[in-house]
This record gives sequence, structure tokens and C-alpha cells, in this order.
Amino acid sequence: MSSLAVSYGVPFADAALMAVNLYGIRSEHDRHRARVTIRLDQAPTVPWQVIVPLNAVNSPFELRADHLYLGRIRVGTVSRIDADEAVGGYFRDGGRAATVNPNARSRCVGCAFCPNTLEAAADPRLAEERDLDELLAALREQHPRNDLSELHEVTVSTGCFDREDAAVAHLLNLRKALTSHGIGARIGFLSSVITSDAAFATLARAAAPLVLRLTAECFTRRDLLLKRSKAQLAYAAMPDLLARAGAAGLDTSFTYIVGLDSLPQMQAGFTALCQHITAFPNVQVYQAHNQIMAGLRAHGADRLEFYLAARAALEPVLARTGLRPVAWENYRPLWHFTFDDTPLVAP
Repeated sequence: MSSLAVSYGVPFADAALMAVNLYGIRSEHDRHRARVTIRLDQAPTVPWQVIVPLNAVNSPFELRADHLYLGRIRVGTVSRIDADEAVGGYFRDGGRAATVNPNARSRCVGCAFCPNTLEAAADPRLAEERDLDELLAALREQHPRNDLSELHEVTVSTGCFDREDAAVAHLLNLRKALTSHGIGARIGFLSSVITSDAAFATLARAAAPLVLRLTAECFTRRDLLLKRSKAQLAYAAMPDLLARAGAAGLDTSFTYIVGLDSLPQMQAGFTALCQHITAFPNVQVYQAHNQIMAGLRAHGADRLEFYLAARAALEPVLARTGLRPVAWENYRPLWHFTFDDTPLVAP
């Protein structure tokens, strides 16, 4: 792995974390999917949270007690293991950002590659403004400093808004609830169903600041891989959608899973979409949690080299935007410690 990282000009620490996300971890824990906090020996002061299977019998990584090994070499330590349950909300970025699942993410039928249907669920559907108030009150109790005014972003992560009007209504209610709790954070919304100029104008007027993170996920085989509400948005329509959302006054970005398209298809898609974004896209390493998911990979995407090559192909495209990856936003990124030869975090 070290020589492969060197050949692509990638720090070993970045390659190792990408590989953990790709291959998972062997361990005595019988958890199909868990939130794990890892500190690499090369940078022990920087914790990284990953969501991986801990029963990956073919992984080159093994967890022994709290030590992480690559073959016979210890490469890091694991300080925390939590079940990856679908819950109503949780904090990121040291309590300065929150993710909420107000529409029962666990009930989403999901896309073909999505592991959400494998998770336990503890995220009741919230149907009324009162429920949003109760969720925010509960989050305040869980906040490390009991102060939600620290939040700079609240991400709505759910796959269950299948209609534009329902999504817009929810975002308006969420902004109202946030304001009543003294929270001026930007809302981040992951969706493919908000597409009209009227909806963009309404959100810019009554829910901003808001970043629309278009759930692109892949550029090919969309009818096969995606649920209907995502698949009905054609790849060719995505650049125009992002441009119109930006013109209305919204921040714009997209989500993408590396490993479903070929590298040339991926690079072409990024070149088209990155002209219309104001926030760094959420670019994830594809995880195959069973044989069916493994069969959906693009050719070669079962190997680390595919993702190192993807990083090399995407970096110049993304560097031209002037945007940079944000560590807390992504559990499965291509970039951890460096981007475009520039440090992202202090080792």
C-alpha cells in the first residue's frame, strides 16, 4: 500500500483511510456497520470517524483489542465503536454542525448501493412543527455545551421526500423552528426532488442560508442504481438545475459515490457540474456491504488503485473551483490530510 500511495503522490495516511473505507475491518465484533473513531500512528492527534463493517473477513485491516493492524504492522488505534443506527439527529464538527433525519431515513427503500436498509432504526418520522421543536430541544440536551447557537450548519439527510412540495414545506418549517431556537445556521439539504425555479425562489426568500446538495450519486446506469425519485432526474439536466438554484440565491453542491461509474465518465460529469457549485461536493468511496452491492461496482472499483486514480483525476477539476474539502462533512472521502498538495489538517 505504501508503494501504491507513493506512485500516486498520496500520503500513506490518506491511502490507508481510503482503504479502510473500501475494505472494512476484520475483528471479533459482529457488526455489519459501525461508527469507528480511528487515530493513525502517523498522525495520532487527528481523530477520523469512519462508518465501516467490522466483520469484513477479507479485509487487510484487523482490529485487535484497540489496535488497528495492516497485515502484521500496527497502523493506528481505535478509541470508540458505536452502532450506526438511523437516529433523529447527531452532532459533527465538535458540536458546531448537526445532521437531522426528520423524515425517518430508516424507512427509505433506498438505492441499490445504499446500506441504510441494513441499519437498525431509532428515527421516528416527524410530521409537525412541534416535533421539530422537540427534536431541537432534545439535541440541545445532547450538545456538548448545551448551546445550539454554535451551529453553523444543519444538514437534512433523508431519502424520504419524494415530492418537491413536501420537501419545500419541510424546509420552511425547519427554518422557522431553527429561528425560534436562536439558530441561524445554514441548512444543508440532500435531495433530487427540488427542481423548479419557483421552489428555488421560495427557499432563497424564506429558508436561506441554504445549500442544495444535489444527490447525483452516479452519472450512468441511473435507472438501475437509483430509487425512482433520484433516477427521474437525468444527468444532462443536472448542470442547469445547479445553475438555476445558484441564480436564485442558494448555495449549491452535489453528492457522488466513486466506484459506480468508470473514471472517464466520472471526470466528465465533474467537469460539467463543478462549473455551478459554491460548496465542495461530497465525494465518497463506494462500500459494498454484500455480494449484490459488490456486483454493482464499475470495473476495477474493488481495488484501492481505482480510488487513488479517481483522486488524481478529480483533483485538478475541483482545484479550479477554489473550494476545498471539509473534513467533518464526509465519512468516506478521497481527501483526508492533503488536497492539491496542500495540507488540510495539521498532522
